[in-house]
Order: sequence, then structure tokens, then C-alpha cells
Amino acid sequence: MAKPVLVLKFGTASITKPTGEPNEPVMVDIARQVAALHARYRIVLVSSGAVGAGKSLIRDYRGDITQRKAAAAVGNLMLLNQYSRFFSIYGIAIAQSLCERHHFANRDQFLQLKQTYEELWANNIIPIANENDVVSNRELKFSDNDELATLIAVGFGAEALMLCTSVGGLLDTNGQTIRQVTAFDERVFGVVRTDKSSLGLGGMASKLTFAKLATRMGIRVVIFGLNEHDNLGRALRGETGTEFVPADTSLSARNRWLASGSLVVGRVRVDAGAVRALGQRRSLLAVGVTELLGDFAAGEMVEIWDEANSPVAVARTRISSETLLQQLTQQNVEVANANDIVLL
Repeated sequence: MAKPVLVLKFGTASITKPTGEPNEPVMVDIARQVAALHARYRIVLVSSGAVGAGKSLIRDYRGDITQRKAAAAVGNLMLLNQYSRFFSIYGIAIAQSLCERHHFANRDQFLQLKQTYEELWANNIIPIANENDVVSNRELKFSDNDELATLIAVGFGAEALMLCTSVGGLLDTNGQTIRQVTAFDERVFGVVRTDKSSLGLGGMASKLTFAKLATRMGIRVVIFGLNEHDNLGRALRGETGTEFVPADTSLSARNRWLASGSLVVGRVRVDAGAVRALGQRRSLLAVGVTELLGDFAAGEMVEIWDEANSPVAVARTRISSETLLQQLTQQNVEVANANDIVLL
């Protein structure tokens, strides 16, 4: 039986100094702790910090998008060299995996990515993933590695997704770590502070958003810190950090990919009749749509929400939002086929 998949994400603030330079003692300890888990898991390490690591080499750095791309190009090499050096102590080789959004939105490209990772794992190599910032056509501030880690975890059917943060977990209003979350509600999101690291792009709100998606897909999520000895292993065992309990799900690999990797670009609100039809595994028709939020093209993914403002499904559309608006009242206009709808 294949070893379970474990996705580990380390944020900028966790692995770099306040100046943005890689924090070598922290990275040494990450390599030590990950090496201890290497025999039991197929591991993907998602590492932020490239922009922070490389910005000191960009003259007159102001942080605009072109300079951030250049800093990432330099910083990725710096980080990978450090990881390679520290993992080599344990006889573990690493590989660089620069990912772009279309690698997850396109099923064939995603399967190629998966085959590559499986070959790396078969050779005991740990892939280290990061967004391909150099050629990304989407500004960095609109994306973070919490999302990338989640797409990998869900797409590969990971047993656990672990998100490292400088604060060590989800904190309540008294600054105490909430040890376990079984449901996402207003109380959970209500304790989130809006500030974040000056170097990082994400924050706790980002981590909760993607933890919610991952747990829906049956993946255990742990938000933890590295402020104590062996916190990675302890967090994996549920002894520290915040654990998010996964939902029971029997989704196929394709439907997990549909529900996460295809990147939702809009939202469709539907009436009660449409919700019942979806529950009976029927297609979504235009007459059941009551509201559109966001523009989308045919073939893109949307969330389907009910009238109580709760998500009920995600779907790959057969028509664009523009066409849908023109045909809302027409009979038998298929917005999404039942085979392209995943109930949540």
C-alpha cells in the first residue's frame, strides 16, 4: 500500500528573518523534522520566502510587481540551495516544482504534475513547490501559498495538510490557542486578526479559508508553529497547534479535482427547487438561477449557493455568465451538467 501524502507549508515569516533573509537555524530544524517523517509519508513541501530572500539583490527595491518577480527568481534559487544543503545531511534529495494556476485548472496538466510527483516519491525525492512567480500573469498579492498547498493536498488526496505560522495556531480573543475546530462558523472567523507579516502575503483568514475547503474534501488540517522543540511531529500527532477535523467524504479523485483544483471564478445563487434537483444528481438549469456574482466563461468553475447564503456545490459551467443572463427565463438551458457538479 502506498504511503499517505503529507503536504507541509512553511510561510515567509516562519523561515525568514525580519529582513527577509533565510533563517538558517529554522531551515536546518525543518529539514531534521521532515526527514524524521520521510519514511512514513510521501511529502510535498510548499515553501514561501522567495521574494523576501531575493529582494536585497534588487537595486532600489520598491516592491512593485516586476521587482517582486525578479526577487522571486533570485530568492527561489537561494532557498532551494539552502534546503538542498540541509536535507543532504539526511541523505534526502529535493526537487523544485514551480506551479502555475493552469496546472490545476487543466485536468491533463494536473495528471502530468501528479505523475511527476509520483516518480519523485518513488525515488525518495521530496518536491518543494512554489508558485512560478516569474511568469505568473496574476499579481502576487492576489495569491498565496496557502492556496497552492491546499490545491496540492486536495488534488493528491493528502492525509493531512499542515500550515506553519509564526503565531502557532488559531488564537481566541484571549490569545490562547484553539486546539480543535469541528465546524466553520462566524465564531471561528470572528477571532481572526486582520494584520499579517510585513513579508508574507497570506494571513490567518487565508489559512482558514483554505482549511475549510480542505476539510470539506476529507483532509485533516493543522495550523502550527515552530516555536517549540519538535513542533512538527507534535502537531501531526495533535499535541499542539490547531486541528481542523475533516468531513466524511467519498468523492472520486476527479471530483476532488473539480471541487478544488479548477479554481472557482464566480458564484451562482439558486432557488430551493434547483437545490433539490442537485441533491437528486440532476443538472443545473438556468430557470433555477436567481443571482450571478462574478463573470465566468464556459468551462470555468463556479460555486453554487442556496438562498440561505450557504454553498451547496461547485460546478464546471456549460455556458458563460453573459449567455446565462440572456437566457435566465428560458426552459431547458443547461448551466452545468450533473457530471460536472460536485455537492459539498
